[in-house]
Amino acid sequence: MTFKEFDFHPEISKGVMIAGFKEPSPIQKMTIPIILEDQDVIGQAHTGTGKTAAFGLPILDKIAKGKIERALIITPTRELATQVSDELYHLGRFAGIRTLTIYGGVGYGRQIALIHKGVQVVVATPGRLKDLYKKGKIDVFNPEVVVLDEADEMLDMGFLDDIKEIFEYIPQNRQTLLFSATMPEPIKELAGDILYNPQFISVVNTEEGTVNNIIDQRYYVINEHERDEAIVKLLETEDIDKCLIFCRMKREVDRLSEHLEAMGFSAKGLHGDMEQTERDEVIKGFRRAEIRILIATDVASRGLDVKNISHVFNYHIPFDPQSYVHRIGRTGRAGKSGQAITLVSTEEFKELQRIQKEVGAEMRLATIEHDGEFDPSSIEDLIGAIRDCPIHEDIELIKQAVSDIDPPHLVEKLLSLLLKNEGTHSNGRIGMDQEMVDEMMGGFFDQQKETKSKKHKRKPKR
Repeated sequence: MTFKEFDFHPEISKGVMIAGFKEPSPIQKMTIPIILEDQDVIGQAHTGTGKTAAFGLPILDKIAKGKIERALIITPTRELATQVSDELYHLGRFAGIRTLTIYGGVGYGRQIALIHKGVQVVVATPGRLKDLYKKGKIDVFNPEVVVLDEADEMLDMGFLDDIKEIFEYIPQNRQTLLFSATMPEPIKELAGDILYNPQFISVVNTEEGTVNNIIDQRYYVINEHERDEAIVKLLETEDIDKCLIFCRMKREVDRLSEHLEAMGFSAKGLHGDMEQTERDEVIKGFRRAEIRILIATDVASRGLDVKNISHVFNYHIPFDPQSYVHRIGRTGRAGKSGQAITLVSTEEFKELQRIQKEVGAEMRLATIEHDGEFDPSSIEDLIGAIRDCPIHEDIELIKQAVSDIDPPHLVEKLLSLLLKNEGTHSNGRIGMDQEMVDEMMGGFFDQQKETKSKKHKRKPKR
């Protein structure tokens, strides 16, 4: 199948051709004909499956052919709103279709003025859109088609009440399209309230829409102090185009980005405490490949859709299985393979197993070859440990055993031995191999049994 079979307006077809679209993706094949027939749609698809064009092209075609005048797309974040608006602009520019992005953090004036001038497509975030409707600033904008994009993300970010209020200002006589990667109960209830007899389309279980089929997932079981060493070694040895590194906390993003920049990597951090202009600059640089490594929190990365991300690294394991799915879904786009790599400490290993089980992820255990070299901080740590080490009670026996070696030479030999042992820890690798993991888990279960036995042991009668 080709896009010609949709019989788009000639100027929309020109936009499709210039964009380099050849064959429609599964979500596009299934959704576009239904939207062109004016039916409501629930589309379940992950970001990166082509859903923006799936709803955007039929909307642009209707505008170009004079069937509708206005459309509204609601997205959870400013970054996603900008991405969607840019894509729709490029697809519809030859038909003269004007798009506008509405979001908070900037003045109202220009946004209101452009709406009153008659833009056809508005892409908006919920907070600013609700504010404009509530204050009566955009009463003239009555869309015939409304799209809720990334509905589950809007739920996670607490926008559900805003969405419900927005729909009180929108005409009832409309076509409504809802797209979501997952379908939690509140989203199903919302769909029941705002859609009329919708067609349900899902591609999450097809070969093209399943992340496991196109993403190589592996994990490294490490000690906590090895995280930075492991991520640096991976960045040096992996064949990376652009990559995302996920941390749990904002302060971890700042610390790791500063550490990687100091080591000469093209890296920047992204989190919610940054000024919006700074966030925009970082995302723009990442999109243009001026920045190759983006370190981010889950919240900061929501709605981020950037091409050619070859790797996703979980510097810390995510809090829940769904976050894992969203994280690794940033790579392996448009039929390309991707790499998802997770660093997990021994304490976190059980959590990793839970994620594997709940999302059906096929992860493989891997190790990182260690070159045995030391940076100055490693030497400083070793010296600090020597200074703080208490004197052993049998030290006199050792002194007698090495009495034939002069003291300065003895110190050099002992330090060299320590460095050699440190350089060959974990059998010359960063990360545990399968035998070590099995041994670790065996010890864990033994400890669990012992704890359980103590809890159930009866106290002796007095």
